[in-house]
This record gives sequence, C-alpha cells and structure tokens, in this order.
Amino acid sequence: MTDTLINTVTTSDGAGGAASTTASASGETSAAASGAIVLGPNQYGKAEVRVVKVTRDTDRHEIEDLNVTSQLRGDFAGAHLDGDNSHVVATDTQKNTVFAFARDGIGSPEAFLLRLADHFIGSFDWVTGGRWLAESYAWERITAHGEPHDHSFVRKGQEVRTAAVVADGDTRHVVAGLKDLTVLKTTQSGFVGYPKDRYTTLQETTDRILATSVATRWRYRPGAEVDYNAVYESVKAILLEAFTEHYSAALQTTLFEMGQAVLEAHPEIAEIRFSMPNKHHFVVDLSPFGLDNPNEVFYASDRSYGLIEATVTREGLAEAPEVWASTGAFC
Repeated sequence: MTDTLINTVTTSDGAGGAASTTASASGETSAAASGAIVLGPNQYGKAEVRVVKVTRDTDRHEIEDLNVTSQLRGDFAGAHLDGDNSHVVATDTQKNTVFAFARDGIGSPEAFLLRLADHFIGSFDWVTGGRWLAESYAWERITAHGEPHDHSFVRKGQEVRTAAVVADGDTRHVVAGLKDLTVLKTTQSGFVGYPKDRYTTLQETTDRILATSVATRWRYRPGAEVDYNAVYESVKAILLEAFTEHYSAALQTTLFEMGQAVLEAHPEIAEIRFSMPNKHHFVVDLSPFGLDNPNEVFYASDRSYGLIEATVTREGLAEAPEVWASTGAFC
C-alpha cells in the first residue's frame, strides 16, 4: 500500500502578525520566501504489518489474512524539532498491538481498524487522530474428495478487499473498498461521437470488448451502524451486476451506473469513488494472411491505457476531502 500525505507549510508575515496563506500569481510571495520554516502536518507509524489469524475452536479452522498500516497524528513536534521521543509510540509497539488485537479475532477489517484507532487515541493523550489501512486477502477451502477441507485453503484471486479508518478526536470515518477486480464483456459496448482532429486515429465502433480492473472505495455515513462484511459482499455483487446490465457508450457511463446502483441499494454509504483503467482489446488485422476477423481475435494491450476516475455522490452531501486525502490515491 503506497500512500502520499501532502504537507503544507504556513509562513509568518515576518512582523509577528497572522500567518499568511496568500500567494501571488507565480505561486510564491517574497514574504513566503523569507518566512520562518516550520513543521507542517505529519504522521508516522508502522506500514504493512502482515497478520494471519487462524481460529481453531473446532476441527474446522477459519483463516483471516490482513496487511495493516497504522499511522498516528498528534503532538509529535518534539521528536521532529528537538529529538525528544517522549511522545513517540514506537512503530514496533504499533506492530505488536496489531498482533495482540488479532489474538481476540479480527472480524471485518473495518471493525479491526476501528479497534486500533480507539486504542491508540484512548491510551495516549497526545495522540489526537491518525489513519489505519488494511488489505484483506480471501481464502477458500480446498475441495478434497468432493468435500471442503477442514484446514486446507487456496487463495481466492478475484480481488483484494481494502479498508481505511481516519480518526480525528472522537470522529471516525470508515472507508471500505476493493481493487484488482478485473471484469470484461465481449459485446454491448462501443465508443462513438468523440472529437476528432489531425492527431486522431482511433476508429469509431459500436461493438467492442470492454474490460477494466475496478478499484473502488466507498465512504460510510458517520455513525451508521453497518455489518461491514455483509455490505461488502452486497456492494461487490451490485458492481458486477451493473457492469453487465446496460449497453456501454463509454467506460464513464458504466462507471456511473455502477456507482448509482450501489448508492441506491445502500443508504448507509455516503459516496463511492472509482479508478478504472480501460484495458484495451484491439481487433487484429488478419487480412495479410488471407483470413477474415469477425471481431474474434484481439490484441490485449497492457499499456498505454485510458484511466477513468470519478466520484458518484449524493446531491447536497457534505464533502469530506480530509478523508480522501488520507487514503492516498484517488480511490
């Protein structure tokens, strides 16, 4: 999991007055250039803690498999400015906490991250918030002699489940999602009516392969009571169903229809974001070999590719940009 936090630096006006955030057209004022250098927003923690929990209370075992990142926010200026580590909860301690909490079970990744957030904010006065991320890897039982095995598993490879909790004081924002869900339909898709100039070589078509790898995150309404595992399975099923149902005039159209279907089915979800590459499949010209190609043989191009990103939200909904900034990429 790779995430970026963008820091902003506030500069003094140099005369003891209020901090200035006004910039000239060039993006830098002389006051900003000569202002004091100060510590901006910061966070730290332990990234990518791989934890596997096996439940053995019966002969039929269960397995949960997570990759967890914990990052704390609060009063850590002393560590940055004075080398004072008295407020630095060691990243090794954060790692150990993940393992200790797994001893009591994981449940949904969202609920597990909420437990971690409550623990760190409740245990250390100077920790005022943070972000906790997880990827969840699914396993299914191996079928042996016609029956699912009690303690042997094979990885399920359709997608990776994701979760994020962003905390600020008593406020908790929960974001769920998935990535690497590759889908394709062999017809009922086209692309026509786009602008053309002297650089345009793409030919219009009303019958093409549409393929993408869905990455999506959805933000729950604050305070909503949610069965995270049940909603996850429902959202995934809705996304797949919506992908199949309509003629696609563009990947953008399909993206919106998928998001719309999720929001209509789940009022507890405030908004949903998508990042969907267009995995191009080009018809191969077989005429040099004396062969026709009635839309049956394709070249699957892995790059370059179109990249479609959008949010599907509810009219009048209060935005939460600080939450999305904490989750890293667009979604």
